[in-house]
Amino acid sequence: QVELVESGGGLVQAGGSLRLSCAASAHYVIGWFRQAPGKEREFVAGISSSVSWTDYADSVKGRFTISRDNAKNTVYLQMNSLKPEDTAVYYCAAKTVLDPTSDSYVRSTSYPWWGQGTQVTVSS
Repeated sequence: QVELVESGGGLVQAGGSLRLSCAASAHYVIGWFRQAPGKEREFVAGISSSVSWTDYADSVKGRFTISRDNAKNTVYLQMNSLKPEDTAVYYCAAKTVLDPTSDSYVRSTSYPWWGQGTQVTVSS
């Protein structure tokens, strides 16, 4: 069983910043997903265990940065220039295998392990 714990969510004004953390073993590929009310869960960003690969959804490119500190078993999602449409519950998820040549890493169904989620609310 892989345990993932997110933290760092909260309420912020548009244009502000938040940093989310996910306590996760260094052995896993980590994806950040988000789900807004009435919408499907969507891929936000991903990072390989070795930090050699990262990717972002088009909607967050240039504003969000994913990183990890394997010594601390923590993955971060730095979110800048936040917009009201970024409001959602944010989840981190883990998987063991990464194939960056396919799009499987953006599909929530390819991640066996999930955290409980942390709420991010951006006010206008």
